[in-house]
Amino acid sequence: MEVAVVTVGDEILAGQTVNTNAAWLGKELRERGASVERMTTVPDKTSDIAEVVNEFHARYDGVIVTGGLGPTHDDVTMEGIAAAFGTELAADDAVLDWLTTAGGYSADDLAPETTHIPKRATMIRNPEGVAPGCQIDTVYVLPGVPTEMKAMFALIADEFSGQQRYTETVIAAEPESTLLERIGTVRKRFPVTVGSYPGEHVRLRLEGTDKQQVTDAATWLRERVEKPEDVRDRETDRTHDTDTESGTEPDTGCN
Repeated sequence: MEVAVVTVGDEILAGQTVNTNAAWLGKELRERGASVERMTTVPDKTSDIAEVVNEFHARYDGVIVTGGLGPTHDDVTMEGIAAAFGTELAADDAVLDWLTTAGGYSADDLAPETTHIPKRATMIRNPEGVAPGCQIDTVYVLPGVPTEMKAMFALIADEFSGQQRYTETVIAAEPESTLLERIGTVRKRFPVTVGSYPGEHVRLRLEGTDKQQVTDAATWLRERVEKPEDVRDRETDRTHDTDTESGTEPDTGCN
């Protein structure tokens, strides 16, 4: 199952808010076997939301949209979703019933927009807040507040599935360029993909659908790369040899 994740919010694009929702959803979807093909962030603009959702809905098996729900002037996600499906917002009886029964609100206490979702959409309850989400076809709309988003995702998580994938990580204390041949070899020998992520050391992430093959591939590669501890041991030995040649003894702290 191929999935796209769309986050909505000017504050994310401005760098004022870290997009933890996308990272969390990516991890959750991956663990369920779904393949996350796209992640994108759009501003609080109806036309931008509609354009991206329309494109992703046509291309992928499922789309999750987070952020921009509520009754304030900049909460325009529902409008964008309605526009993407060529419909409009309308008060929804199921939303009103949920808010006045389970939510404990009176109809008079609620801003009119609180009960509005796109026509043809089905409400997704919000166990942690007031703003409801919705599902329309294979598009799922959730709030941007992380606690609310996570609680609501739990209600729809079974909609996202695929073949289970397994991962192993190998750490190499070598320049990435020197690993290319071994990366190519492990990909030929085993049915795995390999991601290479440089940093203080190179992190090689092996992934596949056969757990034993992934384990075997990681073992094969670990036996053929230089490990961080090997480098540390050599540096320790080199320091000791240098001290010995210069006649320097380690300081024992005794006078």
